[in-house]
Amino acid sequence: MGVVNITKNTTMICAPLMAQSVEQVLSNMYQAKAEGADVVEIRLDCINNFQPGKDLEIILTKKPLPVLIVYRPKWAGGLYEGDEHKRLEALHLAEDLGADYVDFELKVASNILGKQYSSHQSGTRFIVSCNLDCETPSEEDLGYLVSRMQATGADIIKLVFSVNDITEIARIFQLLSHCQVPIIAYSVGERGFVSQLLSPKFNGALVYGSLKGTPVSGLPTVESLRQTYKVGHINADTKVFGLISKPVGHSKGPILHNPTFRHVNYNGIYVPMFVDDLKKFFSTYSSPDFAGFSVGFPYKEAVMKFCDEVHPLAQAIAAVNTIIRRPSDGKLIGYNTDCEASITAIEDAIKERGYKNGTASFGSPLAGRMFVLAGAGGAGRALAFGAKSRGARVVIFDIDFERAKSLASDVMGAARPFEDILNFQPEKGAILANATPLGMHPNTDRVPVSEETLRDYQLVFDAVYTPRKTRLLKDAEAAGAIIVSGVEMFLRQAIGQFNLFTGKEGKSPKEFMREIVLAKF
Repeated sequence: MGVVNITKNTTMICAPLMAQSVEQVLSNMYQAKAEGADVVEIRLDCINNFQPGKDLEIILTKKPLPVLIVYRPKWAGGLYEGDEHKRLEALHLAEDLGADYVDFELKVASNILGKQYSSHQSGTRFIVSCNLDCETPSEEDLGYLVSRMQATGADIIKLVFSVNDITEIARIFQLLSHCQVPIIAYSVGERGFVSQLLSPKFNGALVYGSLKGTPVSGLPTVESLRQTYKVGHINADTKVFGLISKPVGHSKGPILHNPTFRHVNYNGIYVPMFVDDLKKFFSTYSSPDFAGFSVGFPYKEAVMKFCDEVHPLAQAIAAVNTIIRRPSDGKLIGYNTDCEASITAIEDAIKERGYKNGTASFGSPLAGRMFVLAGAGGAGRALAFGAKSRGARVVIFDIDFERAKSLASDVMGAARPFEDILNFQPEKGAILANATPLGMHPNTDRVPVSEETLRDYQLVFDAVYTPRKTRLLKDAEAAGAIIVSGVEMFLRQAIGQFNLFTGKEGKSPKEFMREIVLAKF
């Protein structure tokens, strides 16, 4: 098996293997190859009773794909606690036996690599690594650190960060773009997740992905890197779109938007963005590369003040779920695609069941009906304005009663304290819409209303879409109500977002998105 050449112009997928036996290492290597990894990183310090001569020979003679050998000591965040001389001997042996890459920590690399290169006859390439578990250094300090690492004679340098905020990742991207040697640089954890996905855009040499069945916190899977994000197709011109939310791990946006971008030959990538501070985020990611955003919980209202312009519908609702960076001047334009998405999903479900409303002077099956809304946040505001536009009578419940009253005033509805919704008796044929996070994974057992009141609602809608059928919807279905999943709203608002992101409207993207939803949600 020849060495896969890591260069600044190629980003490859590496699967980290932390198996406890040589047999499991071999099994995982074949699994990694089958899932689409280019390289595997084998952590020798994770192997129980590791015997360098015997175990390395088995691993390196039976490898089905290129291997990166790591033997991490405890002082560098690994598991090895033995003699340092023996550890380094094992790494030299890995080179002798044909390892494609061998990793040395910066602390020891300066003393080793100079001597190693004087007799360097193998095809092994050396990686010098540094794990920064403190605050992300300034650009100046990072430059100094990289210079030290390059001075060791490394073929490739590797920096692992632990960021406290997504804005710190911008320094990683800057580093990837300007380093003169092949570099691996990323952050661990949920806030650092996007550093893996966007590494190919900024010339990162390697991106890490976990194997099926052995998830690694903060890493995408090899399969998602290959299938969902298609990292092999990302380049410097790829436009970045993302979901701004907190938390963000539940998002299904990437599996919907990324395949659709490719379906219409649009060079874009859609990624989850765990954002803590909107002001810092928008001031940091202000380049044309970051072309648009979806906005999720809890930012749909707060994000408005960071938009240069807001579409009249979003302005009236006072909530934005989509932002486009206008190419002509870089200004951020806010839109709301939630409103029509949620209301048309409810209307269509009623029409499909053949229900008619004799008082529907507005031509909508919602006209004249009581519309009971749980939640007056961004999604709730979209639902309330949509219901009002169809002639419904809106009753709003929110844990913040002042917020409920404010929204009720805007839509000429009524406000009630949130605790009252549990036993609220609606009119027969009323609509219930949940726009709170209650019932969202992982707290799937929570519901805003009691089972006893559900029989009085003709239709129940839940904006939560993970899981697809929430406990609220299950209970409502058992009570005989029409149910509408948040997946339907999600699909419709995503189609609206896609049109705004790409400027490409039409039947094809719409049908393609629906196929994905049917197959994967």
